[in-house]
Amino acid sequence: MTEYIKDFVSVNRDKFVYFVTMNFIKKNINKTLTIFLISHLTIWTIIPFVSNDNLPLDTIEALAWASNLDWGFNKHPPLSAFAVEIFYQIFGNNDLVYYLLSQLFVVAAFFIVWKFSKEFFQKDILSLISILLLEGVYFYNFTTPEFNVNVCQLPFWALSVLYCWRGFKDNKTFDWILFGLFAGLGILSKYLFIYLLIAVDVFFIYMIVKKKINFKCLVSLIPFFLILLPHIIWLTNNDYITITYGLHRTGTGDQNFLDHLFHPIIFLGKQIGILIPLFIMFLFIVSKIKAKFNFRDKKLLFLLIINIIPILLMFLTSMIMGVKIRTMWMTPFYLFFGVLLVYIFQSQINLNKLKYFISVFLILFIFSPFAYAYISVTETNKRTDYQGKEISYLIQNKWDKNFSNEIAIVIGDEWHAGNLSYHLFSRPIWFLKKIPKNFDYEGGVVYIGNKEILKEVCPGVFGSINYQGICMIGSK
Repeated sequence: MTEYIKDFVSVNRDKFVYFVTMNFIKKNINKTLTIFLISHLTIWTIIPFVSNDNLPLDTIEALAWASNLDWGFNKHPPLSAFAVEIFYQIFGNNDLVYYLLSQLFVVAAFFIVWKFSKEFFQKDILSLISILLLEGVYFYNFTTPEFNVNVCQLPFWALSVLYCWRGFKDNKTFDWILFGLFAGLGILSKYLFIYLLIAVDVFFIYMIVKKKINFKCLVSLIPFFLILLPHIIWLTNNDYITITYGLHRTGTGDQNFLDHLFHPIIFLGKQIGILIPLFIMFLFIVSKIKAKFNFRDKKLLFLLIINIIPILLMFLTSMIMGVKIRTMWMTPFYLFFGVLLVYIFQSQINLNKLKYFISVFLILFIFSPFAYAYISVTETNKRTDYQGKEISYLIQNKWDKNFSNEIAIVIGDEWHAGNLSYHLFSRPIWFLKKIPKNFDYEGGVVYIGNKEILKEVCPGVFGSINYQGICMIGSK
């Protein structure tokens, strides 16, 4: 009898907890969103900081570029470097803040998508569901500790869509100006941002044909080109090196006939795989899958265009050029996918099934950082296991014993030399191969690279650490 009572109390306690939780979510949408955003930011800042020994490759790369800021770099436009340099000037070489920086970009994008979704749904709970669905896309959790150009795009992708929509809806000059501003910043994050802008242009053409917009929207071109002008000048002066690198990364020039078939098929397969967790979450909140498409619905048309056309353009790029589309390039493409799904199937969403949806969400929300930490701790041959701080400390000690001046420049690849630039006391400027002509500097130079070559040509103090040669040239 006692055991029966205990089981009864236990079962009903669980039901009570579920009831209270679901009731809280339904009545406190804004608080629930705040809890989610803060939790996401906190977990994904602390987990990689605790489990990783070194910052990821792309973050170190951005920090290397930031040591000598310019309006462009050999691989990408400059905005990701500008972002990390702001944090470096405030916090220095503290790994925690660069994980935080990445999460600030992610949760900012989430919040902007939330503001956008509220213009599409009368019920805030639908907006919340559309945001929580994004936890089913691993671009917005598992890969986010690495701050790079893909993460850097996220808030500007979201802001461009938000103010583009507001521009279409209200046709206010200020909204169009903001759209142009954020679109320009998006291009300065990564050139693939152009795929979103092409999709937006499709909607522009539709609205012009329907005579539902005037040419006030063209004011957006002013801030757009003003933002891009310094980078365009830099590109011209540097033989369009960034564009050349982008084409090289796709494998352009090495294609055969089958590449035009296999690469796009592989691309589609990967996108389906990426979206499976999101679709599973969504199935737990709908009663049935039955959609009616009213293409005279401007909201629906806008959502379809900004979600589907950029993906379609990537597919066509792969098919026409026969090139590989790297999975991480798709990072910002799914920011509004939750809004699209909820909008299409909102009449089939059953809020009585909310507890099941939240349960699946929590499983993914907890599993993803746990999996990241497990992989980080158990696999010991990753970039994030590199002992960058210790290596820099050894080099600094050897430098101090041999030279009287500071290290002003490090030369080598973005990873090894970039780590030195980040960790060394003087925060030396990074260069890839050589010091540019007429570059004015005071201090010494450290080369890091192939130890056999450096040993032969080094005119200063030579050493080797971790299979890398080190050549130090300074003042005695």
